[in-house]
Amino acid sequence: MSKKTGGSGAVGTTEAGSTVPGGGSGVSRRRLIGGAGAAGAAGLVLGAAGGAGGYAATRGDVPAALTTIGTTGAMFHGKHQAGITTPLQARGHLVAFDLAAGAGRREAAALMRRWSAVAERLMAGEPTEDDTGVARDAGPSSLTVTFGFGRAFFTRTGLEARRPAGLDPLPAFSSDHLDAQRSEGDIWVQIGADDALVAFHALRAVQREAGATARVRWQMNGFNRTPGATARPMTARNLMGQIDGTGNPKPGESDFDQRVFVPAGGPAAHEWLAGGSYAVVRRIRMLLDDWEQLPVDRQERVIGRRKADGAPLSGGSETTEMDLDKADADGRLLIPDNAHARISSPEKNGGAAMLRRPFSYHDGISDDGTPDAGLLFVCWQADPFKGFVPVQRKLDRGDALSPFIRHESSGLFAVPGGVAAGEYVGQRLLEA
Repeated sequence: MSKKTGGSGAVGTTEAGSTVPGGGSGVSRRRLIGGAGAAGAAGLVLGAAGGAGGYAATRGDVPAALTTIGTTGAMFHGKHQAGITTPLQARGHLVAFDLAAGAGRREAAALMRRWSAVAERLMAGEPTEDDTGVARDAGPSSLTVTFGFGRAFFTRTGLEARRPAGLDPLPAFSSDHLDAQRSEGDIWVQIGADDALVAFHALRAVQREAGATARVRWQMNGFNRTPGATARPMTARNLMGQIDGTGNPKPGESDFDQRVFVPAGGPAAHEWLAGGSYAVVRRIRMLLDDWEQLPVDRQERVIGRRKADGAPLSGGSETTEMDLDKADADGRLLIPDNAHARISSPEKNGGAAMLRRPFSYHDGISDDGTPDAGLLFVCWQADPFKGFVPVQRKLDRGDALSPFIRHESSGLFAVPGGVAAGEYVGQRLLEA
């Protein structure tokens, strides 16, 4: 069955079976991927197989049918949804939808079925029905589309009995300056890709498929460093110039799944969440004008790590464990007692940890002339009240970084596990 495209004019069929405008002269996204040969196969990211902080892809100097960045792809089907352990992408969109008045469980199921079908095609580098053609020349570029449900979703669909305790409201924090219109939501969608047009293409497809069933509550757009921009794979930097994500749990660690994913075997009413996770989403504005006035050594003491390489102030390299008891000749702790890295460390929070997977953002200049920029903080954990909440409570009581940031929006979403072929995301919840 041929696929429609968004352009006008004559339509021809490619070797892959997709149709493109202009007779046989067009090239489908799938054909481009195939033309990359072994390079494309080597670039595949198989769901959770990649680490959360680094990149394996680099750009070649000689143009090819499709560059390494374009050929990398994430699998839609699997034990977990993509976009959790997938390596950080260069571009991201976070969107929350509210179900329309009168839309309930049946309409939500139909919407998730449509969205899952669209996500599966786009993540494979294939066009959708009535495709706009925005990403026609690109491969999948590590595209991921991840779906989650907010607390109100269960009320609107009559599924309150199946709402897990992990979706209880987050406590208030003293650093919160939250905008309710840019917080929470019935359904959350995270889109990431290493190409801005591929990411936008997916965003538009998701918005179009929402139709009359759901409307956008809020949308935030973010970015990270493009893979291949550094001489070697590196942990990402945030807009303060700090390496951000050094202490993340690693997929190879024995307790990684226990910390990040909801286990099977829980209450029957919550079994739909097995293999899933909880996402806490916070828009954190960085007061960059104030931060940049600090000399580098002061910035480093606020964070507890060297700015140049991310190494702890107690010595070593980025991956060296912090020595929280190490002091200088005068008895002063090398990592100050209110340093961000110290306060947020698992050692100071009863082992609490979360997988941070953020995007930076810049939304222009505010009326007061300061940059509206910062972090779209996204963290993943098996239980937000054992991951995010205890750490944020500790930070709220004395983090040296607090004067330089402001939490402006917040959301908590239950993200179902992955799906098998022929299933859609949330099916175990909506069709139980």
